[in-house]
Amino acid sequence: MIDWLDDTLPPFFPDTHQALDDPNGLLAAGGQVSPRWLDEAYRHGIFPWNDPDEVRLWWTPAPRAIITADSFRVPRTVRKLIRRSQEAGHTISFNQAFAAVIEGCSAPRDYQQGTWIDEDILENYQRMQHAGRALSIEHWDARGELIGGCYGLLKGRVFFGESMFSRQPNASKVAFGQAAPLLFAAGIRLIDCQMHTQHLAQFGAHEVSRQSFEGQLEQHSQQAFSLRLPALLLSHERRP
Repeated sequence: MIDWLDDTLPPFFPDTHQALDDPNGLLAAGGQVSPRWLDEAYRHGIFPWNDPDEVRLWWTPAPRAIITADSFRVPRTVRKLIRRSQEAGHTISFNQAFAAVIEGCSAPRDYQQGTWIDEDILENYQRMQHAGRALSIEHWDARGELIGGCYGLLKGRVFFGESMFSRQPNASKVAFGQAAPLLFAAGIRLIDCQMHTQHLAQFGAHEVSRQSFEGQLEQHSQQAFSLRLPALLLSHERRP
């Protein structure tokens, strides 16, 4: 049994230890995805995820997959992909096309039906980005076309990764592999990956207990911090 959140009241979530074990992390239903609700949710490591035709569902799975500066790595195969993309004249940028990235992430995938990114998510996460509380990473080909990227929310020194997309093979891997080191260098201490996947494990994602995750979240998300990143991360001219 999970709690129903009244969207006519100020945002409030149950204690995360009330989340179900099956399905893992389901905590509550209802509420809104307005910036106020999102701020309160992510402060506790809670995020929305549901099919568009379902009621709003809120999750906080345990164990939690995270990447830290100490655990992050770029595997050899991705380093080769990065080098090839550089030689092909590709560029990586921050926050230059947030709307296009989240719309790219909302497109149905070959391996799944539908999407969980509905119109409310599209609208309100863009509002968060306009307020400086969300971030997109873009991968552009040599013609200036967006071929992949990822986005997430920012709170203190924590980046909550939300979704990735690729229109060419490995485009999101190349983007993340180049952007993450700059995020850590700029002061991010924790990247929340939500659930463990092999895709993220190759970058150093590992699982920690709820207690460990929420301790790190409290430590790093409450710090006053202004993330400073270059608009254009990388530009590499074609080699002869």
